[in-house]
Amino acid sequence: MNQLVLSVPDISCGHCVNAITGSVGEVPGVSAVDVDLTTKTVTVTGAADPSAVRSAIAEAGYEAA
Repeated sequence: MNQLVLSVPDISCGHCVNAITGSVGEVPGVSAVDVDLTTKTVTVTGAADPSAVRSAIAEAGYEAA
């Protein structure tokens, strides 16, 4: 399984975690999503297209660096 780790500097609370997890979880090929508030990162496991993951994060209202 591939892992993609993205920095999302604007995440700060549980709502952020839920919004990103829900949006990214719907991307085809994603098998797991982990949002870490401490490091402000999103780790995606699976065979998802990285651009689709970035788009899902944007749709949730956040910018992946």
